[in-house]
Amino acid sequence: MMKVTHDFAPVFNEESRILMLGTMPSPKSRETGFYYGHPRNRFWKVVSDVCGEKLPVAREDKIAFALRNKIAVWDVLAGCEIEGADDSSIRNPVPNDMSRILEYADIQAIFTTGTKAAQLYKRYCYPKTGMEAYALPSTSPANCRMTYEELYRAYSGICKYLV
Repeated sequence: MMKVTHDFAPVFNEESRILMLGTMPSPKSRETGFYYGHPRNRFWKVVSDVCGEKLPVAREDKIAFALRNKIAVWDVLAGCEIEGADDSSIRNPVPNDMSRILEYADIQAIFTTGTKAAQLYKRYCYPKTGMEAYALPSTSPANCRMTYEELYRAYSGICKYLV
């Protein structure tokens, strides 16, 4: 079990309309210094495909892509104890303060990228925000039972908030 602190700034601006929340950066994401940093994580591919854009590769391209498409990216937790990248091992979670984004941007919908992020959001953030979060399937390589086509269909639901 390792105590981990979230070190990435959230990606958002006043134009952001949806907030995509993961649980906590994985060891690979912490190593690369950015969200969904594992080379086999399908987040950036599925979201860029849903938005009809080419896959952003560099950190700066991912930030520009997210902002251009009115997508805010952050995580539910500011810190926790966790075993590797295993969300089910999370202990002593410390939630991020969602007002940091919600008071600045006109967020129309919140989406979580995985079941654990949804559970943690509902327990620790929803009482303060009053905004429901829509749970999307995890794009993690650990969620190998879900095909890319299934992920694409699920994530296509973000489009109605991005117009």
